[in-house]
Amino acid sequence: MDYSEKVIDHYTSPRNVGKIEDASGVGEVGNPVCGDIMKMYLKIENDVIVDVKFKTFGCGAAIATSSISTEMIKGKTVEEALKLKNSDVVEALDGLPPVKIHCSLLAEEAIHEAVADYFRKQGTMTEEEIVKKCNLKPHDCEHCCH
Repeated sequence: MDYSEKVIDHYTSPRNVGKIEDASGVGEVGNPVCGDIMKMYLKIENDVIVDVKFKTFGCGAAIATSSISTEMIKGKTVEEALKLKNSDVVEALDGLPPVKIHCSLLAEEAIHEAVADYFRKQGTMTEEEIVKKCNLKPHDCEHCCH
């Protein structure tokens, strides 16, 4: 499988690995069947992501997408982070093999789940509003397990 230099760099030297103890929002996504599980931690002040960390159990592409997506949202507002799409992550990594695109989806979903957790902790929105604002949907890993 051919990986770009950026994928290899973020896999071998991932950025923002770890856990934020007093995280404003935590999102965990994945499926043990796929073997990829991502946990994203956000520290938010005045609606700005001032720190972000991740822990990923999975392949090199999963680690690389986690790493670069944390770099892409650090310093951004919550609204800007919610606009990050998996295609932006793939582009930032100079591409991924087609069978690894699901890793970029996990990165996008982990961010959305962490922001949703942040909104839940704020207590100012209904669950329905959070699901809609964060574009939450169940992850279907079937396509990546074959």
